[in-house]
Amino acid sequence: MLFLKSTSVTKAPGIYEVDVAAKPPGKTFGVFMATDPDNPPRAVLTALAELGFENTYQQPYVHKDKGKVLDMHFQKNGTDLFNGWKTEECAVNLAAIDTLFGNVGIKITPRVMSLAEAYA
Repeated sequence: MLFLKSTSVTKAPGIYEVDVAAKPPGKTFGVFMATDPDNPPRAVLTALAELGFENTYQQPYVHKDKGKVLDMHFQKNGTDLFNGWKTEECAVNLAAIDTLFGNVGIKITPRVMSLAEAYA
């Protein structure tokens, strides 16, 4: 679940927050989004699916400021060991993610999770 300060401001229509992160060693990234369930970012969700990302988790909740949130996680299998991404796949996929979210005005900064965060 992403940390949200508030549901009164969105980064793009229907999107409160986006995190692009990988578990160590950091070659296979997932997309984590906090969305507005009453105004879902349909175009972004469709584009993620077209890029091959599958919705692997979703959980609705009510934020402490009483706004509704749908927490969503997406992943895309690669061709490396354990469905991970090879280096070239990583570059292509991150560029596609950057373009997708850039088109709706969201700057993406991919990161590698800490061990504690990744396996919590």
